[in-house]
Parts: sequence; C-alpha cells; structure tokens
Amino acid sequence: MDLQPIHPEPKSFLRRYVFSLDHKVIAKQFLWAGLLFLLFGGTLAMMIRWQWAYPMKPVPILGPLLLSKTGGAITPALYPAIFTMHGLIMIFFAITPILIGAFGNYTIPLMIGARDMAFPTLNMLSFWTFLVSQGLMIAAFFQKMGAAAAGWTTYPPLSDSVGTPGWGQTLAVLAIFVTGVSTIMGGINYVTTVIRFRAPGMTYMRMPLTVWGLWLTSILNILFVPVLGSGGLLLLLDRLFGTQFFIAGASAVNGGGDPLVFQHLFWIFGHPEVYILILPAWGILCDLLSFFARKPAYFYKGSVYAMVAVTLLSAVVYGHHMYVTGMSPLLGKGFMTFTVMISVPAEILFVNWLLTITKGSIRLEPPMLFALGTVFVFGLGGLTGLFLAIMSMDLYLHDTMFVVGHFHLTMASASFLASLAGIYFWYPKMFGREMNKTLGYAHFWLSTVFITLVFTGQLVAGYSGQQRRLFEPYQYQFLHHLLGVNQWTSYFAFALYFTQILFVYNFVASMFLGEKAAENPWQVGTLDWATPSPPPHHNFDVVPLVLRGPHELSDPEVIRSLGRDWIGQAEALPDERPVAEPARAAEGGRA
Repeated sequence: MDLQPIHPEPKSFLRRYVFSLDHKVIAKQFLWAGLLFLLFGGTLAMMIRWQWAYPMKPVPILGPLLLSKTGGAITPALYPAIFTMHGLIMIFFAITPILIGAFGNYTIPLMIGARDMAFPTLNMLSFWTFLVSQGLMIAAFFQKMGAAAAGWTTYPPLSDSVGTPGWGQTLAVLAIFVTGVSTIMGGINYVTTVIRFRAPGMTYMRMPLTVWGLWLTSILNILFVPVLGSGGLLLLLDRLFGTQFFIAGASAVNGGGDPLVFQHLFWIFGHPEVYILILPAWGILCDLLSFFARKPAYFYKGSVYAMVAVTLLSAVVYGHHMYVTGMSPLLGKGFMTFTVMISVPAEILFVNWLLTITKGSIRLEPPMLFALGTVFVFGLGGLTGLFLAIMSMDLYLHDTMFVVGHFHLTMASASFLASLAGIYFWYPKMFGREMNKTLGYAHFWLSTVFITLVFTGQLVAGYSGQQRRLFEPYQYQFLHHLLGVNQWTSYFAFALYFTQILFVYNFVASMFLGEKAAENPWQVGTLDWATPSPPPHHNFDVVPLVLRGPHELSDPEVIRSLGRDWIGQAEALPDERPVAEPARAAEGGRA
C-alpha cells in the first residue's frame, strides 16, 4: 500500500487557506498566531519594565488607552495580572507555536522526504484547538475581576477561588489545558511522521538535527503535557466545584489534598518544558552552524546522543525548583546531582557548536548571525544556571531576579533568537521571497546587544537582593540603590521592543517587495531545499531516495565532480550507483 499518495490540491479558498490539511499552510497559521502573541506578551513586558523604572507613573500611550480609571498608572492589583499573563502568553502562546507549531509542521515532512504529516486532519484540528486556547486567554483579560494573577506557575492557594476569585484565572487555566490538548495532537503527529514516513534511505543517523530536536521535543510533550493537564484539570475542579485537591490543610482534616502536590505536578512538566522549548532551538543551531560554516557538523552522533541524554535526564531534575519547599536534604541532593549531570550533554552540544565553526568558511548571513547570537546567550544563561543547581546557593538566590535573568537568557533569549534564525533561514522556502539582508543585519545587532543587556541587568538586580514579582521594589530601604540599574535595564528593554519594528517591516514587506528567491539560496543539501520555493502541495513528485547525511559540505570529491561545495542528500555523484529496495522506494516508506 502506498503510504504517501499524492492528494489533489484543494480548490476552494477555505480548504486551501483556512481549514487546510497541508502541513505548510498549517505551519504558517501557527507562525502568524505565535508572532501576534509575541507582540502581545512583549507589550506586557514593557509595562512591567515601566513600573520598575517609574513606579506608579502613568504608562505612555497604553496608559490613557487601557488604564484611564487609574490615571494611566499600573496599580498593585493590576500588576500581578500583567506579569502572570506575560509569562503564560510568552511560553505557551508565542514561543511554543513558533518553534514547535510552525517549524515542526513546516520542516519535518520536507526534511525527511514526506509528502505530508501522518495525520493531516489531526494536524488541522491541533491548530484550531490551539486557536480556541488563544481565544480563552484573550477572554481572561475582559473578566469583571481581572485576568489571571497567580503567577505563570499558578500555585495554589494563590490560584484557588479565594486567592484569585473570578473567571480570569479560571479561563487562563482552562486555556492552558486546551493548548495542552493541541500540543498532544501535534506531538503524536510529529512522532508518527518521523517513525513511519521517512524517505527510503533516511535512517535516523541521516536525519537533519533540526528534525532530531523537534522529534525529541514531541516525545517529551506526549509524556509530560498530560501531567500539566491533569494538574490544571484538578485545579479547575477545586475552583468550580469545591473539591479539595490543592486546598491547604485539607489533608489533615478529611484526607483531602495539599497545595504542594500541585507544585510537583507542575514541575514534573515544567522542567521538561524548558527542554521542550530549547531542543528545537538546539537542532536548528546544529544545522545552521554547519550550513553557514560550510563544513559538516562536528561529532554529529555525539550531538544526537547529547540531545537524547538531555531528553531522558529532563524527567529527573524538576525538584531543583522546590529546594525551599522543605523537601528532605537527601532528596534535594539527588535532584542537585542530576541537575549538574544534565549540564554535561548540554556542554557537549556547546563544544560541538564551537568546533563546527572553528576553521570554517563562515558566511555571515542573517540566519548564521542569529544562530551565533543564540549560542552566546545560551552559554551565558547556562553558566548562571549552575549557581541555581546548588542547594546552598539557591536558598539565597531563589525567587530573586537572578532566577528571572537566568531563565530568560537560557530559554526566552535563546528561543527568541533561534526562532529568528529559523525565520530568516526558511523564509525563502515559505514565501518564495528573500528578506532584506541590510535590515536583517541591523535587526540582529540591535536585538542581540539589547536582549543581553536586559537580562544581565536582571542578574545584577537579583544578585543584589531584589525579589521577583515586587510591585515597587524601592519601598524596601535595602533596594533603593537598584533604581538606576532597573531604569537602565528598562531602557534597554524598550530599545529591544522597538527594534522589532525592523523585523515586522522586513517580514511583511518582503512578501510583496522582496526579491524572488532561488530554489536553494543557502546552497545546502537537505531535502527541504530539493523542492521549489515555495514547495508544491504534495512536496515531492517522486519520494526521494536518500544517499547521505545532511551536512555533506566542502567534500573534495564533490567539489571535483560537481564544481560546488555541497551535494543534496538524494543527489548521486556521476560515478555513484544508488542502491535501494524498489518496492520500498516506490511506496515512499522508511528504509
């Protein structure tokens, strides 16, 4: 049976662009949805930074529009809602749809030689389920008693019906549950597609590392998103129906629950979530650094095994978020040991990146620059994470701005810059046009400099003792001297925010005014660039026969035979005779 038949291209507008089954259209839908909420979440971040730089002063522009009842200023009651919704939106509704929803949908079938996802209808439903969850988040802002305000971690008792009454918190928790359903749908699709729909000859050790990162991420999603969903569902039952799964003291009175149980459920998902978001970024980095250094990725198998090791270890390190909850020191020591251990495969990846670009013929195109920027901010964030892994230091740094700076460097900054690297790289493939390189260079330098200054400023404030989530830190005498640090950090944040105007203009204008892209503008050999730009509805007229790995660059034999420094994964040299099982090649199954 043919696993990958060529389905006819839809004719109607709705089936082609709205309720499409084409993985490439669905990828663009995720990309637009993610970029819109990235703007939304970033705007909330600017409101936080304004409050820390100019406490109780009216917010420019947004204040008169949104906060007229308070004279345009942020109030103590509104402030928790702002940072709560900022965190939830950026993690679940901005980074996730861009890195996983958009890049996963777009690249996996193309890079493994498939004509579409394994379950196209499920793929469509995953996007529309995600869109429902975004609608629930927006609705949370318009509730009578305000939006969710218990922090992005939604710990009870802050998040129960007494701590945050009203429908705002309920809708936010429900939105997380619904987006979890969408994520599981996508994860099942990604995992199945990679296992079953690889082209003949596309062995696991010939897959691009982008696919490896997305595939491992999908496995983590399938395993751990249900844990978060279970915790969210139980929290909804507590809020709506009076159950006592997370009610303080309930276990002592009538055998009920305990708020601490929610923290376990949250972080059993929450720490794998860090790697869920960074594994796709790592995969993109591994490929892009090789492509633009014009040499094979250093120690390809080592990078694969390192990402697999991180995936496995991510399940047993979550307790380092809970050192201060009163856990047994012996148990804490176990979590500390595993946390330090997980830095070893991450370090292997980092060294591989450095050795990949060492002595390479580097082409400093915008995607490569953003990839290098990701390496820098991730390295800085990873080093600061070692302090938090150690129990004795975490007792002092826990719940300070140092944690916020570390978290934003390792996950937010790295994911953000890696997402931009991917957008600049696959934009010609997606839209058939090239983005303006001059604007791309300016966007890179300004974004990378400002994002580094913002989050190193948070590290400085945290090391100096500033706690996170404070409405007005300077009410405390010992924090008065940090006003200048926070103001400068806010200036850098505002500059970072407005720098993105360059990207927005470049992204939109290039669709109409950009130069028509060549079919393989970056001169790389992965299967996604073996198709026209943009690809046809069915991707491949004939399912390709894969002969080699994804990083065959600067091979002297290839240069001698073909007169160029790259060769496609499915391209044969003049004296090379491809061998494959005819039946398997015809049906498009995996080899």
